[in-house]
Amino acid sequence: MDIDSGAVARAVADGFERQTAWLAKLASFDSTRGNEGPAQDWLAGEFAGRGWEVDKYAIDEAAISGLPGFSPVVDADYSRAIQVVATHRVSEPVGRSLILQGHIDVVPTGAPELWSQPPFEPRIADGWMYGRGTADMKSGVSAMVFALDALRSLGYVPGSTVHVETVSEEECTGNGALSTLARGYRADAAFIPESMGHKLVRAELGSVWFRLRILGRPGHVLASAAAGSHAILAAMGYIEALKTLTAQINAAAVTHPYFGAIPDPVKFNPGKIRGGDWLGSVPSWCELECRLSVLPGHSLPEVRERVTEAVRRCAEAMGADMPVLTWIGFQADGHVFAPGTEAEALLDEIHTGMIGAPLETISMTATSDTRFYDLYYGIPALCYGGLARGMHSPAEAVDLESLRKTTEIIALFVARWCGLRRV
Repeated sequence: MDIDSGAVARAVADGFERQTAWLAKLASFDSTRGNEGPAQDWLAGEFAGRGWEVDKYAIDEAAISGLPGFSPVVDADYSRAIQVVATHRVSEPVGRSLILQGHIDVVPTGAPELWSQPPFEPRIADGWMYGRGTADMKSGVSAMVFALDALRSLGYVPGSTVHVETVSEEECTGNGALSTLARGYRADAAFIPESMGHKLVRAELGSVWFRLRILGRPGHVLASAAAGSHAILAAMGYIEALKTLTAQINAAAVTHPYFGAIPDPVKFNPGKIRGGDWLGSVPSWCELECRLSVLPGHSLPEVRERVTEAVRRCAEAMGADMPVLTWIGFQADGHVFAPGTEAEALLDEIHTGMIGAPLETISMTATSDTRFYDLYYGIPALCYGGLARGMHSPAEAVDLESLRKTTEIIALFVARWCGLRRV
């Protein structure tokens, strides 16, 4: 059963004021890591109210720790890592099944002085909604939900099983997405509406997170500290060594088939530093937490070995003990999503009709949940959504017109991929 695209556009438009208010409500939850529970409780209630089966659960680390794609859990209480899967179940499908997945965890807000409004009080200005999580990616979650709402307002439900998943841990491990797969949720395709500016992710980088615990040789500041003795200054040396490693990787990356045209695609970020105890003493310790990108085709063991060797050589040059090196979060493979799937062909057709230009693909210099479905479970996966700016910054915002278009596109994709049944 086909559906008129104009009718879908009108249904989405008719519900868009409600969708915008719904998104603002979702973005008002502080769903930073460990605090996702209230947002997930609210979503579970919203999904149950739509008549979907709801499975709300905490991640069981033991159930996923041996699976491909698992990242180690450090400094996190997984009893608070709440996931929600809502299912529209069909026993006799007329089409193909689908996973619609979005993450509701958001990155920390950072210095409050940099925000022009409270980060969890969304505001709309000039057609954009501002606030932490509006773009990354609670707007995508609203598009998933209101695409299905638009179809129902026209008297239709999907003709095949659809799992609507809202996960956490996307920003730090990906273990939320992995847990849904370990729990048995599978489909013929997965669609993750991250804010990609109406472009499809063809390739994405992975990443490794690690911590260096650096020990110095403390003493009174009246004595000059030898190289490597001052733990905080030694951290600067390790940062420079890892920047050199990153430059070496980027120099070789110019021949990479998907990232060679992007200047310096691999990023190194020393994201957190803490250390020392007393201003009159040479610091005895410093902890440095870092992120390094991983190119598709570079194995995680290889990347970890190169990091270890760079740190070892730097310690040796300073005459210092080797820091304790711990892998603390993302251990994510880079991945290329092969062209030619039926799901991509359908999205291209719908996108071209809606946007008026063929679907463009991009190589993303970041990491998403999309790899889990395609790389580890053989489920064709699409990462595609609306227009955003300022993600991970105090200027984070989503373009509402692009959100409306994304919602229409998802509704048409569901209709043509899953088929439709009359309510």
